[in-house]
Amino acid sequence: MATLAQLQEWRDRLKDARFNGLRSVQDSNGERVEYKSDSELARAIAAVESEIAGASRPRQSILYPLTSKGV
Repeated sequence: MATLAQLQEWRDRLKDARFNGLRSVQDSNGERVEYKSDSELARAIAAVESEIAGASRPRQSILYPLTSKGV
């Protein structure tokens, strides 16, 4: 799984490509991803932003109280 910093970097690259009218993005490994349409690129950005939101949310822990009758 990607780290929060990697996800943010990928989101920024996707947004830069979209705002510049490009449909392809190259990641840090040198792999190139080409999107067929602007809407497909927008869905990729939304997916990455969803991952970022999930990664930056603090984890909830469940506590189960232990009780006894004192007998």
